[in-house]
Amino acid sequence: MSVLSGLKSFIHKYLFNRKWKCLICGKEIFEGDFCEDCKNSLPFIGENRCDHCGRETASPENYCLTCKGRLTEIDKGISVFNYEEPISTLIKKLKYYNGRYIADAFGEYLAAAYLKSGITVDAAAFVPMTRRAEGKRRFNQSKLLAEKFSSITGLPIIAVLVKAKETERQAKLTASERKKNLLTAFRVKDRKSVKGKSVIVIDDVTTTGSTGETIAEKLKRAGAVKVYLLTVASVPYDKK
Repeated sequence: MSVLSGLKSFIHKYLFNRKWKCLICGKEIFEGDFCEDCKNSLPFIGENRCDHCGRETASPENYCLTCKGRLTEIDKGISVFNYEEPISTLIKKLKYYNGRYIADAFGEYLAAAYLKSGITVDAAAFVPMTRRAEGKRRFNQSKLLAEKFSSITGLPIIAVLVKAKETERQAKLTASERKKNLLTAFRVKDRKSVKGKSVIVIDDVTTTGSTGETIAEKLKRAGAVKVYLLTVASVPYDKK
């Protein structure tokens, strides 16, 4: 190893180690990702959640108003946090301000949520981006989350999903418009990789659930037995 590469390795490992600073306030810490004050402010989803889609509800429900009769292809959804401060800001930093280091922290929470859920799957997949969008951003945040998740759980990643075209923001559309918007957006490029398998799809945010539902439908048509959705955060149906 050259002196220059050794110096770069030292700087990356020690001077910019995310474990040394709180991801929210920047306060110096010696373990974990958040200082105690910021950790106490995290909007974890508790027992009041929808058992099917995973988002927070006013009381425990089997199917909430958002997913009942609509998210039929997703066998179960899990989210760690509500999509609100300070998590919403961290997700925006990850996606739009090159905060790739944040994916490691979120990936650890995703792995913990999966291991606690009791679900058993064969492989993990991630929500894809179009080539143009990924080239512009220079990374896919869902892929980064999946890679960290895989490193902890040992589950293999199957990169079988392709996004063929850009889509409008789902939150602005009606239910029928969402379905039409996504109908031809995704495809499975390797059916053999998913046939007979249970797959967990990883993404950053569940807003309407339409993206996960469309992907679950495509995976099941390709032969997947079960499809689960695991996201960092979700928008509570009573706050949308």
